[in-house]
Amino acid sequence: MNTSDFNYNLPEERIAQTPLEPRDSSKLFLVDRKNKKVDHKHFYDIVDYFEKGDLLVWNNSKVFKARLFGRLESSEHDIDGDDIPDKALLNQKEVEIFLVRPMKNPGVWKILAKPGKRVKPGMNVRFASDFYCTVIIKEPEGAILVQFEEDDKEVMSKANKYGHIPVPPYVKDEPDQIEIYQTVYSKEEGSVAAPTAGFHFTDDVIQKLKEKGVEFAEVTLHVGLGTFLPVKSERVEDHTMHSEWVEISEETAEKINKAKSEGRRVVAVGTTTVRTLEGVASMRNEESRKASHRDKRGTLPYGGQVGNEFIRSFTGDINIFIKPGFEFQIVDAMVTNFHLPKSTLLILVSAFAKDREFMLRCYKEAVDQKYRFYSFGDAMFIY
Repeated sequence: MNTSDFNYNLPEERIAQTPLEPRDSSKLFLVDRKNKKVDHKHFYDIVDYFEKGDLLVWNNSKVFKARLFGRLESSEHDIDGDDIPDKALLNQKEVEIFLVRPMKNPGVWKILAKPGKRVKPGMNVRFASDFYCTVIIKEPEGAILVQFEEDDKEVMSKANKYGHIPVPPYVKDEPDQIEIYQTVYSKEEGSVAAPTAGFHFTDDVIQKLKEKGVEFAEVTLHVGLGTFLPVKSERVEDHTMHSEWVEISEETAEKINKAKSEGRRVVAVGTTTVRTLEGVASMRNEESRKASHRDKRGTLPYGGQVGNEFIRSFTGDINIFIKPGFEFQIVDAMVTNFHLPKSTLLILVSAFAKDREFMLRCYKEAVDQKYRFYSFGDAMFIY
């Protein structure tokens, strides 16, 4: 597949700059993928498209202020903090730092820097008198590893104190409050970009779904910058997907397995939830396949299908690129936003719709119907 096959034209005025209030007043583009039919509603109408027993799964990840501005200090500077004169800081060069994700070693983070050429191993980047990092290494693809004195939670706490809301580059103005860039159900801090499909849910919509008999479950995927990057390779298959940290609890796995075994729908809120569920399920299947192979050779299997287990609890990294031809095992319907041209997210929803051309026609109709696009834009429900 060519990456250009997932391109479409979007006028700049269709890119939403702020969310609607109330959020559930946004438009809802309904996609019946089986019958290739569409309809247009408002998000508060989505309750009508759920049935008793549906299991709604969302990503509870919470955004922190991952965008920081600091000043470079060469290694000979005193790094005790309070002893550095303000004048010395003013004479040093400013650099923008984006915290991407913590690494396994305590206090080590992967970051992006702008301009990256100024940042060299051994330098310190100081954000405040009590907050700085030391550059360890620059990776070939542009990422940088740095060391903080604080643990990961304290790094995020200080980032929230000194940093800025990491809205995407197509959003021109930073919101006044970080709550504007959060879902109402966010709680597990760690994302550098919001799982935006969940923006449309309000307490009122959630309550109405509960009254209808819809069940709820949650997963955690801390969203990274790679989620929204366009595919730069000419062929889709040549794109290198980034890994993401996810967590599925025992409780969530049990709810999903019960729903699937009883023939009830699993509805995912957002592509992050889809990647979490399908990524972990794919790993589970690979374990079973290897176990079955070893069993045939007369050795003891370590996995294999157990009863009605479709998915299991998991904490760790996944790396999954969902593209046309992918066989979805868990997700039966999904709530999503409108995605950037030539992005892995548009490729994912095209795979879920099982028809790339049909999905692109839906996008063209959304443009013609003046839908609002991207993070603060309108919603789509594919079922």
